[in-house]
Amino acid sequence: MDKKLKDENLKIAIQKDGRLTNESIKTLRSMGIEFEIYNRKLFAISRDFPIEILFCRDDDIPGYVESGVADVGIVGQNIIQESKSKVAEIIKLGFGHCNLSIAVPKESKVSTVEELRGKRIATSFPSTAQQYFSRLNIPVDIITISGSVEITPALGVSDAIVDIVASGSTLTLNDLRQINIIAETEAVLIRGNKKLSGGKEDLLSQMIARLEAMLAAKNMKYIMMNTPKDSLGKIKQIAPGLNTPTVTELTKPDWIAIHAVMNENVFWSITDKLKTLGACDILVLPIEKVVVV
Repeated sequence: MDKKLKDENLKIAIQKDGRLTNESIKTLRSMGIEFEIYNRKLFAISRDFPIEILFCRDDDIPGYVESGVADVGIVGQNIIQESKSKVAEIIKLGFGHCNLSIAVPKESKVSTVEELRGKRIATSFPSTAQQYFSRLNIPVDIITISGSVEITPALGVSDAIVDIVASGSTLTLNDLRQINIIAETEAVLIRGNKKLSGGKEDLLSQMIARLEAMLAAKNMKYIMMNTPKDSLGKIKQIAPGLNTPTVTELTKPDWIAIHAVMNENVFWSITDKLKTLGACDILVLPIEKVVVV
């Protein structure tokens, strides 16, 4: 196989090493895009789809996509906002959920954003933080830190921080508490604002179709159950998605088998009602893909 990058291949930039890396790789492979990852190599070529994966620093991805170095990218919304790059979000990917939050030391008397007036704020997102406080007309001293922002209050460098918070465990470990959320963020697929060259637009459409099929299946389950035939109407009323189920006659007189696709959360909320209507032998099976037509 030719290991050189090809102009006609779709190029996607993903985080080289960070909180989105594993899920980004998992997402691509779930779409049938297989590739090998070698240590210190900054790109990989898919074996079965004309796409090349570029491994980059996350804060470089929006700029690469805007300039055309990469055609598309997977990156957190917080990085896009901070970079101010002119890119377009194509679709939310359903992972990398976190908050861009303001936190202060646990012993601090500060409990509101207004009380940070004139205080020192350490962050790796200086542009976003400055824009937020300026919008509220709260003057603060923004201190730009490239890493380990959470330790700055303990070192006496800052009075508060603006940083990414996922589970909150890092704040707890550093004796910090959240007082406000600036923005909610998750991983998204982005592209530049210019039309892609050659057949890349078609390749991107194929990729998006695969992605939508994978995302559609994420919270869906294939439900099978046996039930008295006269319960079918009532079951269809309480179960969204069961308007056109597959219905099969059983050897037991006046009994049927119902097969349908349903949101998992909806299913668990109506399980008791299904049992009340006589449903039994209920099976819940995973769905790998749902092709959206």
